[in-house]
Amino acid sequence: MTTHSIDNIRNFSIVAHIDHGKSTLADRLIQATGTVAARDMSEQMLDSMDIERERGITIKAQTVRLEYKALDGKTYILNLMDTPGHVDFAYEVSRSLAACEGSLLVVDASQGVEAQTLANVYHALDAGHEIVPVLNKIDLPAAEPDRIKQQIEDVIGIDASNAVPISAKTGLNIDLVLEAIVTRLPPPKGDETAPLKALLVDSWYDAYLGVVVLVRVIDGSLRKGQKIKMLGTDAHYEVDRIGVFTPKMKDAVTLGPGEMGFITAQIKQVADTRVGDTITDEKKGCAEALPGFKPAQPVVFCGLFPVDAADFEDLRAAMGRLRLNDASFSYEMESSAALGFGFRCGFLGLLHLEIIQERLEREFNLDLIATAPSVIYKIKLRDGSEIDLHNPADMPDPTVILAIEEPWIRATILTPDDYLGAVLKLCQDRRGIQVDLNYVGKRAMATYDLPLNEVVFDFYDRLKSISKGYASFDYTITDYKEGDLVKMSILVNAEPVDALSMLVHRDRADSRGRGMVEKLKDLIPQHMFVIPIQAAIGGKIIARETVRAMRKDVTAKCYGGDATRKRKLLEKQKAGKKKMRQFGKVEIPQEAFIAALKME
Repeated sequence: MTTHSIDNIRNFSIVAHIDHGKSTLADRLIQATGTVAARDMSEQMLDSMDIERERGITIKAQTVRLEYKALDGKTYILNLMDTPGHVDFAYEVSRSLAACEGSLLVVDASQGVEAQTLANVYHALDAGHEIVPVLNKIDLPAAEPDRIKQQIEDVIGIDASNAVPISAKTGLNIDLVLEAIVTRLPPPKGDETAPLKALLVDSWYDAYLGVVVLVRVIDGSLRKGQKIKMLGTDAHYEVDRIGVFTPKMKDAVTLGPGEMGFITAQIKQVADTRVGDTITDEKKGCAEALPGFKPAQPVVFCGLFPVDAADFEDLRAAMGRLRLNDASFSYEMESSAALGFGFRCGFLGLLHLEIIQERLEREFNLDLIATAPSVIYKIKLRDGSEIDLHNPADMPDPTVILAIEEPWIRATILTPDDYLGAVLKLCQDRRGIQVDLNYVGKRAMATYDLPLNEVVFDFYDRLKSISKGYASFDYTITDYKEGDLVKMSILVNAEPVDALSMLVHRDRADSRGRGMVEKLKDLIPQHMFVIPIQAAIGGKIIARETVRAMRKDVTAKCYGGDATRKRKLLEKQKAGKKKMRQFGKVEIPQEAFIAALKME
């Protein structure tokens, strides 16, 4: 493979809202350039994980190198990054964009601009990208290309008069997209004679090759056998394999400036390769590092425990292996009286939590139970110190607490006018403060400040159900604000169940507590004795339900005779039940935990 002139290279990514057709467009570009033989093509070629295929979403950003012979007779190298559209994986998006100079902005010609379209375009503009708007699905009867072009100009403020109208599904006008990439996106800048400077875009673990590192060369060149150094971790390696993705791995001799490819260098753990790090030559290194990326901040925390305590070591190993491929996932050990040993894990959002849990269960055959998701609270103590609280069960005594602060977010919600009332009511119910409300074409765009702990529970599901799936939602974390928060514990047979304790706003505690105990009453099976289920704040019980006892008819054998015989048997039974309740253990089945945590 020869090194190409830097002017004939284009690095671009595709940004769009979920389901606007990014991965399908990527398929068509791969097909149109003949990168993959027709017999090897499959739908959503770049979504390699089973979960990505089933859910129809992109989770990991993927890259592929295309060769395209343009109308001007030159052959161009196009490096395509397919990025996720979901808010939880914005971290993946920002990394991919840093490695490119331009973006294709894909907008559905029938749906128009959505919340995540905005978020992802702003990411691209922040990265200094040239943007080419592409209107997808123009073959649909509901498509309104002219209205959507106007909408792109009004909402995002970029010129859409020469947006490329395509249908990624049928392959209509794909050649125009390729020409637009070549003519309208800038080539990368770089100096081949300068010392090596390369950006570490991503890394993952391969069972045969060890750690595979995705790099974007800025200056200089990378060769096989070269000794390299990572500036962030000051680790030294020797490159033993170098190549590009066409989506399959294809070996190369060198990677020049502006090119994207992969290297392997006998790196043992993905943790050794920090995303955003700068790779340079061991001896003639570059002076300063690239700006890199902000590390991913976990936002939502929850405990993951094995259903069978014997699986704990397997879970530990599985988490270690997942951490290899997903640097944004963090965990630490914790133990719980109700659930035994497990891990407290940090995630970027609820979808990320769901995906990780599903991957652990699927790829490692584990049965897991997750506690209620919570956020990080900052607790100011009376002695002037401040602590971060990840788990409500670890909350210090209320007498030493001066104030509790919770994280707030700025949420942007786009919804059709018909559902606006229900959406605003949902935000008000979740203690939201309205910041702005205006119209984007036929749709309302509401901006709200909301406490994050009201959002992590089931806000997204509720939003989707009240808007029949039409509302779109995106958020950024703003700051911490003081709140009137209290710890609510659930007691079953007078024993606190730590996995069900949570921090709630004082005004919401009664309804949350009542909902929880009513739910548990139906979930906990009957025992031989009465089981009280209570919700408590400190020493004050705010809600109670009772699970009735199963009873055996001990008087069945008494036909007639004196009433005292019956009474004697009933008294004996009553005494036995009282003793049982004293020493009896209430078994809470696993399903009850899982169902109780999915509160309405």
